[in-house]
Amino acid sequence: MSEIPKIWLTDSAVWIQTADGKTACEHFADYETLRNATATQRKEYTCSPFGIHWPALDEDLSFAGFFAH
Repeated sequence: MSEIPKIWLTDSAVWIQTADGKTACEHFADYETLRNATATQRKEYTCSPFGIHWPALDEDLSFAGFFAH
């Protein structure tokens, strides 16, 4: 997996961009915890080399999963 230098949120999804310019998203509607979370809760995430974690929501999305579709 390429480095992920950019992560951003829209009202309906979390987006990532790889160091080589590829973009992908995961829609909040596809994850019950994220679908039911407030915008503030969604903004409170941490990152690792492997993915995104929302500690307060106990939700994780792997970067590899963004490109598995």
